[in-house]
Amino acid sequence: EVQLVESGGGLVQPGGALRLSCAASGFTFSSDLMRWLRQGPGKELEWVSSISRDGGSTSYRDSVKGRFTISRDNAKNTLYLQLNSLKTEDTAMYYCSKGSGDYRSAPRGQGTQVTVAS
Repeated sequence: EVQLVESGGGLVQPGGALRLSCAASGFTFSSDLMRWLRQGPGKELEWVSSISRDGGSTSYRDSVKGRFTISRDNAKNTLYLQLNSLKTEDTAMYYCSKGSGDYRSAPRGQGTQVTVAS
């Protein structure tokens, strides 16, 4: 059974930073592309970032480029997202997700809440 467990969210002031983690189990982690998604209050689920199986290739939505960094540790079956220079519009539930294809229907965890407010 695929399990994805996110952690590391919290309340942070604008300009602050957080590091999200996603512990994966139930599948061969190193064989899957991984993604971070988010859903803000009253908004649709959106893609944030992706990372290739070996971590050598990454991509980001324009609004987070230069501020967020995705990484993975295949030995620990863990996905990370470093969030820097946070803005109020980054407030959302953040999810990790496995695989490619339509992210709306891909397996994802229960999420971790990130709230950016002063």
